[in-house]
Amino acid sequence: MGLHLLKLHKLALSLVLHVFFAIRVICSINSDGLALLSFKTSIFGSDGVLLQWNQEDTDPCSWRGVTCDAHTKRVTHLNLAYHRLIGYISPEIGKINKLKLLALHGNSLYGTIPPELGNCSELQMLYLQGNYLSGIIPSEFGHLSELENLDVSSNTLSGSIPSALAKLTKLTSFNVSMNFLTGSIPSEGALFKFGGNSYLGNRDLCGNQIGVACKNELPSPPMNSMLPSSGFHRNKKNDSTKLVISAVATVGALLLVALMCFWGCYLYKKFIKDDIRTLAMDISGGASIVMFHGDLPYSSKEILKKIETIDNENIIGSGGFGTVYKLTMDDGNIFALKRIMKTNVCLDRLFDRELEILGCIKHRYLVNLRGYCNSPSSKLLLYDFLAGGSLDEALHERSEQLDWDVRLNIILGAAKGLAYLHHDCSPRVIHRDIKSSNILLDGNLEARVSDFGLAKLLEDEESHITTIVAGTFGYLAPEYMQSGRATEKTDVYSFGVLVLEIMSGKRPTDSSFIEKGLNIVGWLHFLVAENRSLEMIDPQCVGVQLESLNALLQVANQCVASCPEDRPTMHRVVQVLESEVMTPCPSDFYDSSSD
Repeated sequence: MGLHLLKLHKLALSLVLHVFFAIRVICSINSDGLALLSFKTSIFGSDGVLLQWNQEDTDPCSWRGVTCDAHTKRVTHLNLAYHRLIGYISPEIGKINKLKLLALHGNSLYGTIPPELGNCSELQMLYLQGNYLSGIIPSEFGHLSELENLDVSSNTLSGSIPSALAKLTKLTSFNVSMNFLTGSIPSEGALFKFGGNSYLGNRDLCGNQIGVACKNELPSPPMNSMLPSSGFHRNKKNDSTKLVISAVATVGALLLVALMCFWGCYLYKKFIKDDIRTLAMDISGGASIVMFHGDLPYSSKEILKKIETIDNENIIGSGGFGTVYKLTMDDGNIFALKRIMKTNVCLDRLFDRELEILGCIKHRYLVNLRGYCNSPSSKLLLYDFLAGGSLDEALHERSEQLDWDVRLNIILGAAKGLAYLHHDCSPRVIHRDIKSSNILLDGNLEARVSDFGLAKLLEDEESHITTIVAGTFGYLAPEYMQSGRATEKTDVYSFGVLVLEIMSGKRPTDSSFIEKGLNIVGWLHFLVAENRSLEMIDPQCVGVQLESLNALLQVANQCVASCPEDRPTMHRVVQVLESEVMTPCPSDFYDSSSD
């Protein structure tokens, strides 16, 4: 009996040690770090800036974009501007109450602005401009008594400007332009000193600051109608510990405390949708492989075995729908594996339906989907690997230079791929997110359109409009920003922006445009009006031919026409590119690098 009790003591003690080790790993980071990890899990795409955010660190002070007070280790600055963040702003950010700067501008964030930001009482600078944020401006911002700079421009915010903002006496910069705000601008307090430039592009605003008399004011939507409810439900099951407690009272009590802490940490991890699971964990609960066309000489077992070996070191990209990994088979063939986390049953069924269609779509200028792996927690899409990376990387991040002929060839390839989706594919496909990071290049710098299969597929000619809002700021057509309704012509607009980006080497939201209150389309119109269109060309681009340049500018200008009916079809774009842009007069030559 004594020997049996001793073994029970050892077993309980061993379990306690394992539990406390797990607790130390999961719960060691400070409160600011936990809030930032919650923010990370609300972001579904980025340029990789969040990959170094590690839950096992004791504090987040070494993480990219994060600055801390040297003595207290509390986070004071969070700067993640222009990092291609896609997702929503977690309310947990409001718990970082020593924050002085929050800069999330120039991304693709959506959803409402969390009112919990009003808890950051020491906040001095708040930059949220250039996203897809909707809903109202929280009245809780009136609690930010130290706020000096507030910019929420170029979003889709609605409702009125809260009167509580008039209490922000330290404001020196204020911008709510290019939204859908309504009603009267508070005429007293801090906002009176800001003129018309702070309110541009809100057609239904009125007030003394913009010289528009108010008639019928529209009230802000109620806060409780804009914000989702949330809550945690604690599981109080502790039946599994009763035997140990009855046998070994002291050790059992300790074990119970440990298990409760561990269970709380587990619930936290579960509800913030932990995104650092390895692919081996994804498929550990069972997975199936679906291959299209039967043109790969690998068994399901071979593919699953290789997937199990992939970790974060194999990450080659991150997009709006998931992380992309490099998968190398034993015979040297390389594939790209896109991991899409399952968040609900409806999403799972949506992708099943889309993948059935994707498996039948093959074209020279589209990235080929070879198959997919279906696991309980994710879908892993298997694509051809393209050695040239993305066009975004080639234009903006790598040292290699793309000459004029290469750029024209990329434009033509992207146009042909998009034209196939619009006109020759059955069912037809609206991409909805044409941008340079979704144009991939092979080893010969030939273009392939990617991520098209993750857009809304058209079922028939009558259902030619989708109301699912997607896309990336800077590429979106004006009517799409207004209504959220996508057609082939909104893709054409995005393609026109892409052409301008390729020609100029500048991103659509380049800071040089923003400083002048423009985007790349506005810049084009300005240069054309000033007869300075040659300034559109990337100074590093050599071999530019004037005739093809002028023809391409005309194509781009038509594609970004403000009226959708004035834009050409992608079939027409391909025809003009082949007949007027790709075959210019060889004697008409301009070398931009010589300027």
